Order: sequence, then structure tokens, then C-alpha cells
Amino acid sequence: MSPGLRPRLIVAGMYGTAALLLLAVLAIRTEFPLRWEWVFFGLAFGLFQSLAVEVNDRLRASPTVMIVMTAAVVFGRDGAAIGAATIVIFGAITPLDVRERRWFQPAVNAGQLVLSAAVAGALIAVAMPSGEFTTGDIGRVAAGSALAALAYGATNLSLVTLAVRTVFKRRNLKPWARMRSLVPSQALMGLLGGLLGATYLLVGPVILPLISGVFLVGHLGMRAVSQLRMAHESTLGGFIKALEAKDLYTRGHTERVAYFSQITAEEMGFRGDALDRVRIAALIHDIGKLAVPRALIRKKGPLSEEEYGLMQRHAHLVEDILHEVAFLAPMVEIASGHHSRFDGGGYGGTGHRSGEPPMLESRILAVADAFDAMTSTRSYRLALTQEYAIAELRRSAGSQFDPDCVEAFIRALAATGERYGSPTLEDEGEARKRAEGDVHVA
Repeated sequence: MSPGLRPRLIVAGMYGTAALLLLAVLAIRTEFPLRWEWVFFGLAFGLFQSLAVEVNDRLRASPTVMIVMTAAVVFGRDGAAIGAATIVIFGAITPLDVRERRWFQPAVNAGQLVLSAAVAGALIAVAMPSGEFTTGDIGRVAAGSALAALAYGATNLSLVTLAVRTVFKRRNLKPWARMRSLVPSQALMGLLGGLLGATYLLVGPVILPLISGVFLVGHLGMRAVSQLRMAHESTLGGFIKALEAKDLYTRGHTERVAYFSQITAEEMGFRGDALDRVRIAALIHDIGKLAVPRALIRKKGPLSEEEYGLMQRHAHLVEDILHEVAFLAPMVEIASGHHSRFDGGGYGGTGHRSGEPPMLESRILAVADAFDAMTSTRSYRLALTQEYAIAELRRSAGSQFDPDCVEAFIRALAATGERYGSPTLEDEGEARKRAEGDVHVA
């Protein structure tokens, strides 16, 4: 059995078993709403689930939470839980699953969707009246639907997070940021779903075209969020490609520094938006070098005082280049301080305050940047061993680097089991001497 197959089987089996047991219990204790509305909402769920858009790395979203809430209200007190838990099966398999012949994703999706919908349906059942539905019940049902939608989202996200973390590991997963901005929309869609369901109970099937239209509007809103995310990622990718085209020796440097910064920040308790800010700041930390002469970046020998001054400017230039990109503003300040020292020395832009430690995010970035610089081959020096780089970080902890950041990085790196740098070269002078003696093609 391959190493990657075992966790997939465990997660799929666990989710599938839990879902089947829950459905069995619901089938015994509640009434199944086997009528044409169940088919309608099931098909609607399957359609919009297939149109789900990526709002973060491996995290897809759609207005299906609103469909579940609407359906649960329509199914009434007795059928809300089992009805909601079964219509989601229509969306377990997507066209992409069929095209790529995937089995793990459909199996996990079926399990987590059933569990999430059952939780939401049970909450709505509590809010539903035991007798005939009247206009006086609308407020309570709408509020219950909003809470049920939040419970649906929380359960769904927790189960998806567990599956992704277990199978793909954190190296393959970008921080799930901007999740807080999705919470109000989740509650709003739940509220709308409750109101749509209540309206259906009061008016009848004539309201179905309006219900379908609201579902479509919800999808378009999610699509806009996805397109904005893609635009942000494309912007960052363009900057990185431009920088790497200028200096072949730093190819992959930004991604590695982003990765080292991310695992360090995670080790220090960063989550969500805060974690993503560190990652993005790492991706843009060297953008200022676009305005530094290429010959200076690729110089093999020591820099003169004037040349060193020009290199220092790149920490300021990142602000000049990116100052009009609004969504990057918090990250630019972090990036501009990554050459500041823990003891208050060093240099940088707005992220540097002489005599004071830079912000924590900049201190994390400084450690990640220094480690990658030491374990990577540059125009002026060959790569050094991982052990040498770690020893240097610890030697400079308390002066150049934040000791807590250094130790968090070392723990996080050790947990990955990965190794970087040369297997043998541990002498800085020898590494520089060999690099200066090499002939490199421009």
C-alpha cells in the first residue's frame, strides 16, 4: 500500500461510516420527505455544487448552504434533518471527479456533506412549529436558519480541514485566509434560505422561479470572490516571475521563503488571515530588487560601500513599486522590515524603526530569508549545509534574529523531515571562494 493511499482510505472510511450510521438513525426516527420538492432541491444542490468555485486553496464554495436551509424548512419539523442530509448526496460527485476518475474526493464529500446537512437540518427542525406554519413563525425560522447555516459551515469546514490536513499535509496547503469575510455571507444565505422556505410554505410552488433566481445570485457572488482571489494570486505570480527573470540565482527563493515563513508562523500560532499575510509578505519581500541593477545583484565579489547602499534600497523600493496595490498594503510593511534586526539595527522602509524590534511578522520573515540565503547557491557563494545555517541562526539569535522565531523555525523544519543546502560545505569563506572561481553563463 502506497504511503498516500492509507490516509485516504482512513479518512474516506471514517466519513462514509459516520454518514451511513447517521442516515440509518434518522431513517428510523424521522419521516423521509419523499415528494417532488425533494427531487427539485436535490437537483438544485447537485447543479450548484458542480459549479462551486475555489475561494481558497482546495476550498470550494457555492450557494448550496442556502439550498439546504430552504429545503429543510420546506420539509418541515419531521423531515428537515433527513431531507437535508439526503439531498446533498446529489452533489457528492462533480463532473471533475468523473473526468479525473477520482474516488477519494466524492467519498469524503458525500460523508462530510451528509454530516453537515444533518446538523443544520436538526437545528432548523427545532425552530419549526409542530403544527401548521403561519406568518408568526417566519422570524423564528429565519433566525434558526441563519444559525443552522453557521453550524453547517463550521461542520463542513472542520471536516474538510481535517481531510485536507491529513491527506495533503501542510506543505501542500496554503493558509485558508479571508475566511472571516465568508461568515457573514454564510449567515445571510442561511437567513435567505429560511425566508425562501417560509415563503414557499405560505405561497406554494408559484414562488419556485424566484427561489431559483436567488440561488443563482448567490452563485454569482461566490464567483466574484473567486475571481478576486485569482486576480490577487496572478498579481503575485507576475511579480515573482519578473524578479526571477532578472536573477536566475534566486529562482525558487521567494516560494521557499514563503514556505519557511508559513511553517514558522503556524508553529507560533498564526492562523487564517494572519498566516496568509506572512506568506504574501514573503512572496513580495524582494520585489524592490527589480529596481536594482542586475549586474549588482549577480556580482560575485564583495560589495563596495556604495553598492551595499544600493542593495539596501530594495527594502524601500518595495513600497515604491507596490504602494498603489491596495490589498498588499499590510504585507508591504512586513516585507519592508525584513532586514531590520531584533536589536533595533538594520535597515528597511516603513517596517523599520531604528532602535526598536520590527513587527513579529517581519522577524519571522527575516529568519526564513536568512536560512534560505545560507542554504542556496548564489552568484557570490555556494550553498552551505543545513546544520551550518541553523547554527548561524542560533548564534545571531538575540541580536539579529528573534530567538523565539529562530527556535520556532527549527522546530517546524524538523517536523517536516526535509533537508536543504549542501551536504558537506560548512565553511563560509570556502563557499565564497569556490563561487568566485566558477564560471557562470549569463
